[in-house]
Amino acid sequence: MLTLICRHFITRYRAYFAVIVTLFLALIPRATTPVPQGEHLAQIIAKEFITIHTRNTPTTYYEGRQGPTGFEYELMHRFADYLGVSLNLNASHHPESVLPAVREQGDLGAAALPLLPDSPSIHYTRSIIQMQPLVVYRRGLNGINEPKNLVGLELGTLSEAGTSQSLLALQRDYPSLSWKESHELEVAELLARVENGTLDAAIIFDHQFRLNRLFFPNVERGFLLGEPLSLAWAVPSGRGLGLLETANQFLQELQESGTLEQLVSRYFGHDDYLEYVGTRTFLAHLDERLPTYSELFKKAARDTGFDWKLLAAVGYQESHWDPNAVSPTGVRGLMMLTNPTASEMGVADRTNPAQSIDGGARYLRSIKDRLPESIVGNDRLYMAMAAYNVGLGHLYDARKIAEMRGGNPDSWQDVRAALPLLQQREWHSQTRHGYARGGEPVIYVRNIRRYYEMIEYVERSRQQFFQLGQTLVSDEPLLLFDIIPPVEQ
Repeated sequence: MLTLICRHFITRYRAYFAVIVTLFLALIPRATTPVPQGEHLAQIIAKEFITIHTRNTPTTYYEGRQGPTGFEYELMHRFADYLGVSLNLNASHHPESVLPAVREQGDLGAAALPLLPDSPSIHYTRSIIQMQPLVVYRRGLNGINEPKNLVGLELGTLSEAGTSQSLLALQRDYPSLSWKESHELEVAELLARVENGTLDAAIIFDHQFRLNRLFFPNVERGFLLGEPLSLAWAVPSGRGLGLLETANQFLQELQESGTLEQLVSRYFGHDDYLEYVGTRTFLAHLDERLPTYSELFKKAARDTGFDWKLLAAVGYQESHWDPNAVSPTGVRGLMMLTNPTASEMGVADRTNPAQSIDGGARYLRSIKDRLPESIVGNDRLYMAMAAYNVGLGHLYDARKIAEMRGGNPDSWQDVRAALPLLQQREWHSQTRHGYARGGEPVIYVRNIRRYYEMIEYVERSRQQFFQLGQTLVSDEPLLLFDIIPPVEQ
């Protein structure tokens, strides 16, 4: 009878017993219990997002013309899709803070991290790319071509970025070698200090220099230093190997499919160094290419209220009047429209010159119309052109920085001075949209103004001289200056 009563009691209150047992088991110390292989990974799948700690830099993650971009951002985004979860980025880090955040908060670190096997409580994935340390130095310093030349120089590098390991190895042979490390700066800021003379030289990675050298014409490539390091992702140890193994599988599949190689080539396979284009080349294009599109520029100008020569200058800056131009990031056509912009402007075929010129002109007009009414005259025009290149959000960030520095946010001169500061962590960390290659729109606007002046000069002169094309090159020294071409994003 007692047995039947107990059985009835247990059956009736089984759910309550289950809860009690679960709570009891949860209180039992688990120090000696092996961590399941997939515990960490299972938690990520259950919460439906992965938190990745990264940095706001051109090689990792930043807001570009088409939205979030960067080599590692591409990989992170694909990995989140691979897991079937959302991507949650924390891009507020500098090199030294990434690993502590991974240890304490998870889930993964992807921030141009060098694979350092002795990092406590961290597992690294397989190598993603090789990072070769490189010496760069200020133009004018002669003979910086071997390690002994570094002795006695004001030399800088980033702390915890991996480059200091090469310097430590070099110091064994050159004990008097010394250098400065920074915990707060990023690569662009380090190069800026070489450019302005605060440092004589710096140690960064070769691929970082290729991405940044456009903005630092007084910084020269020196020589490769030491052995290359592996760029890898970091995951916390002690929570199972499921996430690590899945990340390695993802990276392996990316490599075997050729996708990784394509991404490397897209971001690092070309050198963004300034190719100076002479006036002769511009005048040749003016005669050979512009006549085909001049009526389209004039029609777009009538529809939007711009000077057609200005639109033509924008088109030359964007594509050298090539309707089939394509950037490494997929921006396409004579006016180099992004897919979202083309869709917004109703452009069905970006390679169609008429559609591209019309869409680009209307897009520039829409940007100009959206600017605050307090911006007037040429200041408004130049800011609209800058936003065409870098995006309206980054332009507003630069206006904010200009105001923070005591300048006038409605003055192009003050905003132009603020835009390059978007490359510096000290400033971009205080903005809404973060890092941007802020030197680029400054060059972009300057080039368009030069192209416009040249087109206007040629057009005006052609009304006076029938054979202007022959006389310009030989008789007009004011036009024999170098022109900076578009920067591919």
